[in-house]
Amino acid sequence: MTRHGESTGNVAFRETDGTDAEEHGISERDADIPLSDTGRAQAVRFGRRLAALPEDERPTLVLVSPYLRTRDTARIALEQVPYSPRVRVDERLRDRDQGVMEGLTPVGVRRRFPEEAERKRRVGKFYYRAPGGESWADLALRLRSLYQELSGGRALVVTHDAIVVMTRYIVEELTEQEIMEVEKEPIGNCSVTRWRRSEGRLRPVDYNDLSHLSDTGALAP
Repeated sequence: MTRHGESTGNVAFRETDGTDAEEHGISERDADIPLSDTGRAQAVRFGRRLAALPEDERPTLVLVSPYLRTRDTARIALEQVPYSPRVRVDERLRDRDQGVMEGLTPVGVRRRFPEEAERKRRVGKFYYRAPGGESWADLALRLRSLYQELSGGRALVVTHDAIVVMTRYIVEELTEQEIMEVEKEPIGNCSVTRWRRSEGRLRPVDYNDLSHLSDTGALAP
């Protein structure tokens, strides 16, 4: 499993972090945000890691979020490999819908929706759903339906940071408190998270591994 390469949205988030801005200044809808130049370079390096896998570890199926940044990450990465896994786009892997909070910074949320900021504080991050949006728990519901369909083979999932986190919640049967602690660590762009089946269940191998990007100078989340 991997998160998409750095997007122009990720760059905008970093540029507004810690400022007084109320919006991130992203003009595209979330589904249309493209990769940055750094993100494309990260996708190439991720693809080279896939190309170097031994035959018995190569993915037989690639599941991809329908968003532009994930589809381009998968396409660029697979251009580097000497094999041809089946590729399937699945909308259940899309990023978490922020609803009316889309495009707002934390400052913007507090100023424009103070009652929602308070409700999130009371309900907690895991179960809070912004108007028109999704909670973290909602992600678990759609991901369970997808993963229950998989049988056999080796799947590579190209998706978003929230989906990586919630996949770990499902696969490792974590609690709300445990996964919200895990979520505090940012998921790096084009990082690798892996599980391997052993004794009838999936067991963690790597989480948020960025070793294949160590010489790109592009490790920002």
